[in-house]
Amino acid sequence: MTIKRILLVEDEASLRQMIANFFRASEFQVDEADSCAAAYQTFQSAQPDIALLDFQLPDGDALGLLPRLRELEPSIPIIVMTGHGSMELGAALIKGGVEQCISKPMELQALGMAVERSLEHRRNHQKQIASRSSRKRVSVDPFLGESEAIRTLALDAIRVATSNSPVLLRGETGSGKGVLANWLHENSDRCEEAFVDLNCAGLSREFLETELFGYEKGAYTGAVNSKLGLLEVAHRGTLFLDEIGDVDPLVQPKLLKVVEEKRFRHLGDVRDRFVDVRLIAATNHDLVTAIGEKRFRSDLYFRISTLQITIPPLRERIADIPVIAQDLLARISAELGRPQKQLSESAVDRLKSHPWPGNFRELRNVLERAVLYSEKQLLRRDDLRFEKNSPSPEKLYDPRLTLAELERVHIQRVLEEELGQVATAAVRLGIPKSTLYQRIKTLRKERIGEA
Repeated sequence: MTIKRILLVEDEASLRQMIANFFRASEFQVDEADSCAAAYQTFQSAQPDIALLDFQLPDGDALGLLPRLRELEPSIPIIVMTGHGSMELGAALIKGGVEQCISKPMELQALGMAVERSLEHRRNHQKQIASRSSRKRVSVDPFLGESEAIRTLALDAIRVATSNSPVLLRGETGSGKGVLANWLHENSDRCEEAFVDLNCAGLSREFLETELFGYEKGAYTGAVNSKLGLLEVAHRGTLFLDEIGDVDPLVQPKLLKVVEEKRFRHLGDVRDRFVDVRLIAATNHDLVTAIGEKRFRSDLYFRISTLQITIPPLRERIADIPVIAQDLLARISAELGRPQKQLSESAVDRLKSHPWPGNFRELRNVLERAVLYSEKQLLRRDDLRFEKNSPSPEKLYDPRLTLAELERVHIQRVLEEELGQVATAAVRLGIPKSTLYQRIKTLRKERIGEA
């Protein structure tokens, strides 16, 4: 167990001894001082976890000592004890960087609680700094490449990053919606606060409600304790809801209330709670179609789609694939503890010719398999192993097909990849939705005729 170290500065010997004994009994290491000069010297040499200062000392006071201690180490919390408290003095001390002011005479238990709270606050702050630093080291750049599609995406993201309005990210599975959501948070005014994400795909209504909103003790059978919801965890920060189109229709009105009024209720509670979060939502479905099918509320859609960003699929960024693949390869090699590998021209050509229905997720899988299975430093075409059900470009294109047959194969493949969503398939094909419906009818008639 790590021993906590406290600097106790008090010129009244009997009081100092009593406080020191109290903290030593609580397994603190206590360094004592009885003047500003001794406090400065001990603070510099002992490097305490927290300092507890009497305001009035024989050679000065805490207001004069504070800036000198802050120059030595600004992150160490300082608590001031004073028997001459006033609002003006308290304000001056807080402005000078004091964590808390405590009036004399004080109860030792209350003093102990104040010290523990200050230390906990410092630990949490250090964890946030470490977490941010770690994220910056391992974070993926969502704008790798020089294609027109990625330059447009970067420009759109920069424009909305500092806004507090909800953002709707649209893109295929594996296209990097989560990476972009994290980038938006890190480049927003809320970057010092929490980034909380939840994938809503396949979640039941009950589980989604308890995760988002939390619950009170006794709210339902098995709720033996109260539970914070992710909304509270994300307070002042960002909440990222992936696959928002899968949110149960009965949960959607509650989510709308959060977006519109910044209020929600724990399950089993009658009291509204305030929460300040920025919502980033993502979907790979056509929410407009879902509205027509009564699976998604139009009022919620219009509230979360104030700002929309469409993430291009990997097949629309062929020119970016070499730099993306090499970046992923370096990360994978480091994660697996393998020597750095490179891609040959034949491997790059194979990657560029693949349709990538799984986008970045599929690309990462292919590269990870290559790192694990190949002993070569220079990866070649044959070192890349694709999914068995992922057709090679040679199979996608058969020169013996007629133009009409080739069109049919292409339309069928796009519809399969878009899970039958005609609107998004039409966008990919570059034709109006009405035209695609007509082509589908024609293809069905042809199949019936062939049968």
